[in-house]
Amino acid sequence: MSSTATKNAERDRRGSAGHIPRKRFGQHFLGDPFWVRRIVEAIAPRSGERLVEIGPGLGALTEPLLASVERLHVVEIDRDIVAHLENTYPRERLIVHAGDALAFDFRGIGTDLRLVGNLPYNISTPLLFHVAAQAGHVRDAHFMLQKEVVDRMVAAPGGSDYGRLSVMLQYRFAMEKLFDVPPGAFRPPPKVDSSVVRMIPHGRLPHPALDERLLGELVTRAFTQRRKTLRNALSTYLTAAELEALDIDSGARPETLGVAAWVRAADRVAARGATLPSSG
Repeated sequence: MSSTATKNAERDRRGSAGHIPRKRFGQHFLGDPFWVRRIVEAIAPRSGERLVEIGPGLGALTEPLLASVERLHVVEIDRDIVAHLENTYPRERLIVHAGDALAFDFRGIGTDLRLVGNLPYNISTPLLFHVAAQAGHVRDAHFMLQKEVVDRMVAAPGGSDYGRLSVMLQYRFAMEKLFDVPPGAFRPPPKVDSSVVRMIPHGRLPHPALDERLLGELVTRAFTQRRKTLRNALSTYLTAAELEALDIDSGARPETLGVAAWVRAADRVAARGATLPSSG
């Protein structure tokens, strides 16, 4: 490789702020102006709104978001990036919360939050569940994630993409996959395609469960045995006759049930005061 090519590769790896992306944080920095503009247009930020950016990185989205709102909150775990952000933007306009988004209490910022972010792929699923637990304080969320994760989030019952993530997020949110983003839009380029998804919490849950914790446990147990029929996967909790009485085909597999059917099954278990056995 020529010295020029080597320098260019190092520049791409470091990014505009001279920061080397850290693998342990799953850092892939968005840099293509076309995709930045398209994402911001999808978010459509307005003056007076309470925006929170998760994982701002080197500020590709931060800058255009700040151009539309008076104040922007960001949550960032990388101390070097925290310092870069605090040295780049006025602190009265960019409020930097240094720490792990997985442990961050978004409710402390307020209500009617609009969440945005290029989420680290290595923690995307637990982070989505962390956000879901605080959905009552959220107006909407626009996240960029690994394409296969978004496909699972929005999947309809019946396909291989449909699983625990689909059920538990669709229970809480209306979701829409907006568009795909190619690897070349990032530095360094990831080995997978990405997608942007819009998540809007249901104002009123379409199918409220008697016990949401039990619903989550039942769904998790079933999908760890997704190749089994429901009569076998759920035999510890519900009989085949009980499933049929709930208008659930006991010979079907877990991925065939929509959210409403999962809630019916969980409510049947909850109604008799049963608890699921410990997985330990």
